[in-house]
Amino acid sequence: MENKNRVIFHVDVNSAFLSWEAAYRMHLGSSIDLREIPSVVGGDVESRHGIVLAKSMPAKECGIKTGETLYKAREKCPELVIVPPNFQLYIMYSDELIEILKEYTPDIQKFSVDECFLDFTGMEHMYKDPVALAYEIKGRIKKELGFTVNIGISNNKLLAKIASDLKKPDMVHTLYPSQIEEKMWPLPVEALFMVGKATAPKLHRLNINTIGDLARYDRNILKQKFKSFGTMIWSFANGIENSQVRSDSHIDVKCIGNSTTQPFDVKDMETARKVLLFLCETVCLRLRNSKNLCSLVAVSMRNSEFINYSRQRKLDYYTDSTIKVWNIACELFKEGWKGDAIRNMGVRVSKLCSNDFMQISMFDDRNVEKMRALDKTIDNIRMKYGSYAIVRCSFLNSGLNAINGGYRL
Repeated sequence: MENKNRVIFHVDVNSAFLSWEAAYRMHLGSSIDLREIPSVVGGDVESRHGIVLAKSMPAKECGIKTGETLYKAREKCPELVIVPPNFQLYIMYSDELIEILKEYTPDIQKFSVDECFLDFTGMEHMYKDPVALAYEIKGRIKKELGFTVNIGISNNKLLAKIASDLKKPDMVHTLYPSQIEEKMWPLPVEALFMVGKATAPKLHRLNINTIGDLARYDRNILKQKFKSFGTMIWSFANGIENSQVRSDSHIDVKCIGNSTTQPFDVKDMETARKVLLFLCETVCLRLRNSKNLCSLVAVSMRNSEFINYSRQRKLDYYTDSTIKVWNIACELFKEGWKGDAIRNMGVRVSKLCSNDFMQISMFDDRNVEKMRALDKTIDNIRMKYGSYAIVRCSFLNSGLNAINGGYRL
C-alpha cells in the first residue's frame, strides 16, 4: 500500500561524466571549464563510430545528442572538444557523492553510478522542510565536489526521479501526487520513465501524446495491447509506484564484458552470430546476477592482422535479456564487419542501473515475458547443475563452446 507520508529524494548528477571531467580538470588548475564550451565525453576519439556518452549544454545547443557517433557530432560542431572516458574517475566522484549523502540519511540506494535515491521517512524531527534540505545538500555538493546535481522530491521513487528531470541543471523540484496533473500530465509521453523511442510511436497511434493522455486511457485496453508493460506505464502515468529504497543496493561495476579468441577465423555471419550468442550468454548471466540492467551495448573485433575496431549503441531502454543484447550485438557486428577474417570478438554492456523497477515487466515486446522466464530458467539450471547442464541447440555439432569465460570490470 502506498505511504503518502514517505519522503523520497532522487539525486541526479547533471551530465555526470562531463561534469566530473570538468571538475577534476579545474581542480588540477585548468582555466577551461568543459561545461561552458561545446564538449563531449566520447568512446574512441580516433574512431568515426565512437559515441557520445555525455555532453555539455553548449554541445546540446549545437544539436549534439547522447548516443550519436562522434563523427556525426563533429559534423555538427567542428570545434567540438572530445574527452575520452575515465571510468575510475567517475567511480571516485560517485563514491565521494555518496559519502556526503550518508551524513544525512543511512537509507541510500545507488540506482546508477550518477544517481541515487534517499529515504528521509520518519526523520521529520530532524529535517522539517524537505525543500530546504535539498537545497542544503545540493549546495554542499557544488561547493565541496565542484559539480551540480538535480534533486527531485516526492513520496515515491518514480515521482522523485521524474521530478529531478523536470528542468536542469542545478535545480530542486517537487512532484507530489497533488502536483501530478499540473506538473507531469502536460509533459510529452516520452518523458515518462520507461517510455522510449520504440514505445512512443505505438502510443501516438492510439492518440496518446502526453503523460496525461496515458493516465486517462483505458487500462484494460493498454493491458490487452502491451500486456504487463501497458499496466505498468499506466500506473507510472498516474504516479503509482511503491518500491522501497534498498540501502543494500549498489552499482559496483562500470561494465560487464566477455571476449574470446577462437582457434579459427570467423569468416561468415552465421558463425559470428553463434560466437556472439555464447558471449552474450555469459555477459547477461552476470548482468542479471549483479541485479543490474544495461542501456549500452558494444561489440569489438580483432582481425587476423591484429587490427581492432568496434561498434557500440546507446539504447533508449534498460535490459538484461540475453536475446535482446544478442540481437543488438549481431546488428553492431554486421555494421562494423568489413568482411575480413576475425580472430577475436568481444561483447560489453555498460551504462548500468539497478533493476529496481523490474517488479513489473518494463518492456513493450509481447514475447519479453517469455524470454525473461526462459533466461531465469536457464540461469537456475546452470547455477544448480553447472554451466553445461543446458545449452542452446544452435551450438550442437557447431564446434563451438556453448559457454565461455569472460571478464568483469
